[in-house]
Amino acid sequence: MTTENDLTTRERVSSDVQSEAAPPHGRFYVFEGIDGAGKSTVARRVFEKLTASMNRKVVLTSEPSDSWLGDCVRRSHREGVSPTCETLLFVADRADHTERIRKWLENGAIVLSDRYYASTLAYQGAALKPFLGEKSVEWLKSLNDPVVIHPDMTFLLLIPPETGMKRLSGRNERTKFEKVGFLREVDRIYRDLAEEDETFVVIDASGTIDEVTGTILEAIKSNI
Repeated sequence: MTTENDLTTRERVSSDVQSEAAPPHGRFYVFEGIDGAGKSTVARRVFEKLTASMNRKVVLTSEPSDSWLGDCVRRSHREGVSPTCETLLFVADRADHTERIRKWLENGAIVLSDRYYASTLAYQGAALKPFLGEKSVEWLKSLNDPVVIHPDMTFLLLIPPETGMKRLSGRNERTKFEKVGFLREVDRIYRDLAEEDETFVVIDASGTIDEVTGTILEAIKSNI
């Protein structure tokens, strides 16, 4: 995963919970994309719209998680540990996070995650490429496969890396991943993953937030 996100985390649960002896089958949706793609904003909007329109629990979570393991990931990023060490911390955090996701799904929730294992494949795959070459992504898949739940859909928000960098220009702090050359490699890996995995839904993120949100909501509602 990477820092893979802006290295902030949040977890929200809607208050409307369906009261049933047997809860409906849970659904798991993930939002991915390079920095600046708008996935965190879109994930929040989708959460708000689903919460308002559906009579069942909706959970918004993210990675790195809000646990002490997620704190370790954020600390590793600040302190500049090696890409291999940071990768292993991301996987440890994900293993713990996945158990929480599993429980929500067993209780019939719709779970939305702002980043999940594809972020590690893309970001750490790019970070480890100077050391492992083209084998980096395959190594990361082998680490993640035993600890993840495969999402019902992964929404990959695509924008040119140059556009992502422009959108990030107002940030006071930049992460080490927010460099256009690095993001080009991340974008390439994401696109390769989308070609390989039929659960990926590629979204043109150059439109407005409302347009992107609407497209994703339609896809989710057709899948529930």
